[in-house]
Amino acid sequence: MAIYHFSAQVISRGKGQSAVASASYRSGERLTDERTGETKYYVREVQPDTMILAPSNSPEWVRDRERLWNEVEQSEKRKDARLAREINIALPRELSNDQQKELIKNYVQEQFVNKGMIADIAIHRDDKENPHAHVMLTTREITADGFGPKNRDWNKKEMLEQWREEWANHANKALEKEGIQERISHLSHEARGLEQLPTVHLGHVAHEMEKRGVQTEKGNINRDRQEYNALVVELQKYREEKQALEQEKARQQAQKQNAERFNTSAERVDLQNASKVLKAESSLPNIKNRYEQLDKWDERLNKNDSYIRWKDETIRGASDHFRWIHSFEKQVQEAERRI
Repeated sequence: MAIYHFSAQVISRGKGQSAVASASYRSGERLTDERTGETKYYVREVQPDTMILAPSNSPEWVRDRERLWNEVEQSEKRKDARLAREINIALPRELSNDQQKELIKNYVQEQFVNKGMIADIAIHRDDKENPHAHVMLTTREITADGFGPKNRDWNKKEMLEQWREEWANHANKALEKEGIQERISHLSHEARGLEQLPTVHLGHVAHEMEKRGVQTEKGNINRDRQEYNALVVELQKYREEKQALEQEKARQQAQKQNAERFNTSAERVDLQNASKVLKAESSLPNIKNRYEQLDKWDERLNKNDSYIRWKDETIRGASDHFRWIHSFEKQVQEAERRI
């Protein structure tokens, strides 16, 4: 199942970070930081798939990863300088490695490089279930002579929201192109109407017990909530697909009543797009069959409603019990302190 993950952070000297060290860690290459004289190298079992994209007016040396980030370090004089911006993006597992690479390359070129940034991309596939890309971006304008002033427009919140939305658009187009029905959304669960339950913090003791295979009360609460949340997401996915098919069915019926409307090229394109969704000929019988499949899915999910309600009550009861235990522990600690 394709997932949406898009996070952004600033790589800052004020936080003790180095652009060269960050690039070395993400690319898996041995790089020397000229400012400190240190050589950075982080061993990776799976070598990242890397590339550097730059505006057409950039000097040739920006293609050299070590020199690029050393130039960035030299252009910054402040102790708390912002050295780079990093974007972390989950890649659709449904796409092949080459398709993932082409997707991230096109997205970064359009959203960042065309606006004047240099992008250092590293695709990590250490975990086959979690392919993702790290994109390090420069913060200064680049000219044929090197780095110029910082572009403050790139820091605007509106830009971040645009990048997040455009990633969903690019990924969905790539999935559609390959005939894959999965889609992602940049909207939060709350914005999509998904009322999910938060997990509880395990704490180091429970975390270590869970790592050893020993189930804990907090761990059981989290497992219950994760199961509940998975059902909520599945139900929402069904609703969205059913709504899309209902709209498609209504459109098809209107077209059938006005057969002459099929004569335009635009409407023929609409029919072709509908066929991709159905993975069959765009006809009312096929839409009806798909609608019946969704109804059966609806019936199965409705049977889970009572189970979800019961699970919700159980989780809430466990949560109350956990709060009582926490309160009691605080009372014990306070008593021990007084003693």
